[in-house]
Amino acid sequence: MSLLHDFYSVGAFTVDGQKVSASIAINGNHPVFNGHFPGNPVTPGVCMMQIIKELAEKWAACPLMLKNARNVKFMAIINPLLNPNIRVELDVEEEDELLSIRSTTSFEDTLALKFSGVFQKV
Repeated sequence: MSLLHDFYSVGAFTVDGQKVSASIAINGNHPVFNGHFPGNPVTPGVCMMQIIKELAEKWAACPLMLKNARNVKFMAIINPLLNPNIRVELDVEEEDELLSIRSTTSFEDTLALKFSGVFQKV
């Protein structure tokens, strides 16, 4: 279940071992955009990180908690009215109760977010 009800929907979700690929549609009419920012919506970075967490939870089939965000680079603004469809790629390494995730988020040919961090199973 998504933390922000109706913020996004998952289209395709494919798993190839430790690699995950997901097509996401962001709801540009979600109330979060009323404050971020009216007339020129920008997808909040924390919401993008939440999507990564929720996709990793889907892969792991259990709840996760962010333990360490090693590297987070926001490289392009995602305006959900102009680019509602994004692709999120995860590369997962699992050891004991920890998942090390490297992820990219993109729309069309634009890389919007690079993330690497560690999640703990809870």
